[in-house]
Amino acid sequence: MSKPKVFEKPNGVKDYLPHAVEKLRRIEQDVLECMRRWGYEQILTPTLEYYDTVGVASSTSDQKLFKLLNQRGTTMVLRSDMTAPIARVVGSLLKERDFPLRLSYHANVFRALEEEGGREAEFFQTGVELVGDPSAEADAEIIALAIASLKAAGVPAFKIAMGHVGFLNGLFEETLPGLVEAQEVLKTCLLHRDLVGYREELRKLSLDADVERELEGILRLRGGQEVCDQALALSMNKEAQTAIRHLCEVWDVLEGYGVQEHVMIDLTMIGDFSYYTGMTFEGYASHLGFPVCSGGRYDNLLGQFGRPAPATGFALKTTRILDVVEDAVRVPGRTLVLYTANRRNEALAEADRLRSLGYATVTKRITDQDELAAVKYRATVTDTFSYHGTDYDNLLEIGEE
Repeated sequence: MSKPKVFEKPNGVKDYLPHAVEKLRRIEQDVLECMRRWGYEQILTPTLEYYDTVGVASSTSDQKLFKLLNQRGTTMVLRSDMTAPIARVVGSLLKERDFPLRLSYHANVFRALEEEGGREAEFFQTGVELVGDPSAEADAEIIALAIASLKAAGVPAFKIAMGHVGFLNGLFEETLPGLVEAQEVLKTCLLHRDLVGYREELRKLSLDADVERELEGILRLRGGQEVCDQALALSMNKEAQTAIRHLCEVWDVLEGYGVQEHVMIDLTMIGDFSYYTGMTFEGYASHLGFPVCSGGRYDNLLGQFGRPAPATGFALKTTRILDVVEDAVRVPGRTLVLYTANRRNEALAEADRLRSLGYATVTKRITDQDELAAVKYRATVTDTFSYHGTDYDNLLEIGEE
């Protein structure tokens, strides 16, 4: 393998230039502030974790983890999500804190993905975990907060698709009893939104016409609360019935929040079926094929860290949101201070004063009178002016008296 050039970087990672960083930080700050107003406290966890604890507990498949060895030969991982690290903290440093716990975060996470997929190996997430509350109210709070967070991020138009893994588990157990492998294949098709593949797999099973029609019919179970009524009539399985009634409760609470217009029930939505245990959801922005947020209930994870508890949460795909929101609004009052050498102290003191008032301020000693004249002209004829590639609102000249 040839040595990489000095300007090259690994596949799947990217540099963020000042304009993008300004936008990213604005999204991060506005969303975290939204979460704070909902009562969520921010938490930070290490980038590196032990493979045998957080790595194994993660929802990320083993082949997608970045692994490395420390000097003692212990296998470590770069965190692939934030849910498992937070579960570790809840079971250790926060073990004396009463439930429910409301925790928020913003972090970069790492996943080893196929190079040809063009997907990112490092990306940013902003999210929350609500630990210790098994109720439909908690699930509805998570969805309502996801909606509020997408609005705070500036996503102009989006839709939340909500489902429940218990419905499909119960329906498949009722219609495909004992056919575990076939059930998993069908779930995988739904997980990847491969509806054509789902129909093809149904054909291969040579089912009774009524059963095949029933299983194909779930692809049309999308809409509002009426979908719950249709699903209740579709399966008599106890697990499926319990799941649908739970979704009905969640919908009722979402109506109380006044956000149901952003939500649709999609009973083919199951998320990572090996990880989630109940309600799951994804948020889609207009004109973007990938979800900009996802979440759901995961009641089995905390037990792996010695403190069994129900939990629900979501993560915004902050890096993806960069592509769908407006550019960050630059704070007005960015000032350029130009000064001559004999008045340097005065100019630098004035710059400090402006910064203390919240203005972004740059100082530059005047060495070229022609350049100064050009800058002064631009500053008088336009609301903003450019100086060495940066836009300013104000010019302050502190020169010869």
